[in-house]
Amino acid sequence: MLFGILGAIILLLIVVLLRRGGNRTENADGLLIEQEARVQAAQDRVSYNSFAVHNSPLTQSDSYQRRR
Repeated sequence: MLFGILGAIILLLIVVLLRRGGNRTENADGLLIEQEARVQAAQDRVSYNSFAVHNSPLTQSDSYQRRR
């Protein structure tokens, strides 16, 4: 009985996932937004990685003022 319930759940999940894969978007706006978000995330991973944050030289920006 337990295996029958698990089998039914797995079968239901397979059917749901196969039905979702057939849907296509009418326009490319959502795909473009997703692509821009993916590119921005990649740039952020490079800009804010551990080496860039912790090992960068000190600058003369507003967050760092030289002691006089």
